Formats: sequence, structure tokens, C-alpha cells
Amino acid sequence: MKFYQSADGAAYFEEKTPAMQIGTPPPYADGTFTEKQPLHLTKMHGLGNDYLYSYGAVEDPAGVSIRLSDRHRGVGADGLILILPSDIADFKMRIFNADGSEAKMCGNGIRCVGKYVYDKGYTDATTLTVETLSGIKTLTLSTMAGKVRAVRVEMGTAEVRPPLTLQAGGKTVVCTPVSVGNPHAVIFTPDADAVALERLGPLLEHHAAFPGGVNAEFVTVTGDNTLRMRVWERGSGVTMACGTGACASAAAAVAAGYCDADADIAVHLDGGVLTVRVQADGSVQMTGPAAMVCECEVPA
Repeated sequence: MKFYQSADGAAYFEEKTPAMQIGTPPPYADGTFTEKQPLHLTKMHGLGNDYLYSYGAVEDPAGVSIRLSDRHRGVGADGLILILPSDIADFKMRIFNADGSEAKMCGNGIRCVGKYVYDKGYTDATTLTVETLSGIKTLTLSTMAGKVRAVRVEMGTAEVRPPLTLQAGGKTVVCTPVSVGNPHAVIFTPDADAVALERLGPLLEHHAAFPGGVNAEFVTVTGDNTLRMRVWERGSGVTMACGTGACASAAAAVAAGYCDADADIAVHLDGGVLTVRVQADGSVQMTGPAAMVCECEVPA
């Protein structure tokens, strides 16, 4: 399904998606645009964590992300992801949050990159490498009827630091700092669903303990190797899922003895379930779905 948005914000749907062949140059891949050349994007999501994707460069990607991520005046998304050539991997990924800031890594976003390049015919390989600002990640694609249904990502090593006790909004908060290529603060709580996420999230994101900002995860251990997690993402706010946050939460839970190493950990997010495995050496694998939403053409 194709989705078009005109300059005045009016929109209509058209049941048309052009076929793509391996090696076919993507639209506007050279990054040059004029007023007569609309910007072609694909909206995708991993467990409701949704981004707009461009195969090729985009002029002023931070500005485009801010403009189009608006859920009332734009297309609506948690940000913009560019899929680019790489000299050191099969593809390169750049991530821009809804506020225009650039992120180092996005677990849900990178799964969608795997689906994008396979489903659209830019590769026929089911094992891919993707260059990110947090290093090269390896993806293993699970396909059915010629389409990617799930993706496993080798996320690298999680660095779990000793817990910190902070003051935020008049409350004492104990968090476990974790790096999974980007920074996280994992807070274990008896009931993640009862947390005032929209109030505490921004206070933690901008806390003096995290000069560059941080993603905040509120996590409840609900069973054997089972977690419930809600997230405030740096630069985007409340999202339905965060892949790196799920990995950080699982790593913190293993370090605290709440979950087992070398076992599948089910992380239940607002958008669905991710499966995370934390090895004894700290390396992390994440597996979850990726889905297409629509094709978009918007004014450049």
C-alpha cells in the first residue's frame, strides 16, 4: 500500500507498490532533490517502534525527522533512518530521533533495515552486516514466502555498571547504567505499568548523572527469565518498544541474578515481546519481528 501526503497535509492511499529488483538504484539515492521531486520514504515498525526509512541520502535529515515524525502534522514516527552504502559492511544505518538528534544504535530499527533491504531486493543474503555508530552488527534474517518475518541481531557486548542512587522528581531512584552501544538506565520496580513514565522519563534522560542523556527503562521481573519493560527513549520520549533497551534490561537482570545467562529471556514491551539472550561473556543477541506499514511520498 502506498501513502501520499501533499504539501498542504491532505493525504490519500493508493494500492500500488512498484516491484524492485536486486541492484536496482533506489529513488533519489544520490541525495539530490528539487521541489518537483518528492521524498520517497517507507514507514516500518518493530513492535510499534516506528521509523521512516530512506534508501539513500536525505538533505537535512535532522530537519526531515523533526518535520515528518510529528504525529499530527507529519507522517508520524519515532524518527528517520537512512540506509546507505558502507565501505566496511553490507549496509550502513544512520538514525535520527524525532527531535532531530542522531542516535548510535536502534535495535528495532536495525531489524527493519534487514527486512527493507531483503524484501525490496537490494540483497538476497539472509546474513548481513550493518555499520552503525556503535559498530558493525550482524543480522540473521528468518524468511517465509520470500519475506522477512523475524531478525536476530548480534548486539555486541553489554557493559553493566554498578547501580546508582539518584534523586528525580522528589523520588529516590536506583538505576543500573548499561551501555549497549548507547546509554541506558535500568530501574527495577515492583510494577512497571504503575510508573509515571512521562514524568520520570525526561527527568532521568536529562539528569546530571548522564551528561549526554540516557534512555530510561522501568522493569519488573514477572517470572522465570521473563521481564516487563516500559521505556522513555532519549530524543523520542515514550515509545512502544526499544530493542537496545530490552537488551540493556536483560543484561542488568542477569547481572543482578534475576535472570539466567545463556537462556532466552522474554522481554514484554508495550508493543510486543522481544527475545534476548545474554551470554556469560556479556555478548547479547536480540530476536524480534519487523513489519512494513506503507510507502510515502512527501514534499522534500
